[in-house]
Amino acid sequence: MKRPMLTGILLGLLIFGSIPLTVTSPAIVFGKDINMKEGLWEITTRMQMQGMPMQMPVYTFRRCITREDMVPRQEDRPGQECKVLKTDVKGDTVTWVMECRDNNGTTRAEGRATYRGESFDGEVRVTMESAGMKGMEMIQQISGRWMGSCE
Repeated sequence: MKRPMLTGILLGLLIFGSIPLTVTSPAIVFGKDINMKEGLWEITTRMQMQGMPMQMPVYTFRRCITREDMVPRQEDRPGQECKVLKTDVKGDTVTWVMECRDNNGTTRAEGRATYRGESFDGEVRVTMESAGMKGMEMIQQISGRWMGSCE
């Protein structure tokens, strides 16, 4: 695949939210002792991809995070079916595996976020399978900060 086309596809994925920080999941109940303040969070993602000729833009969004749903994620995108396959909490760290399918193919993400009261940081490893992009891998560095209560 030519680099300009790949760059355009990746920018579209980032802007339209199909890189799977998007999840449709039932409530996931976590331990009550995790050091995480419930409420509105500002979440920032920085994407890295080996061989990418330019740095992808930083993407920031806001989301309410609760103890029942601590995976930092965007709202679902129409036409996309996502499932959380596994979640785990150890100490103040939440890990998850999710898979999203849409008309473009399948995306799998393995993520980790460590909460520190009013902030968190982590990483999401993303693998995309679609026509023309077999096994394309990306790494997203994620961070978040608590903004206040959800409205």
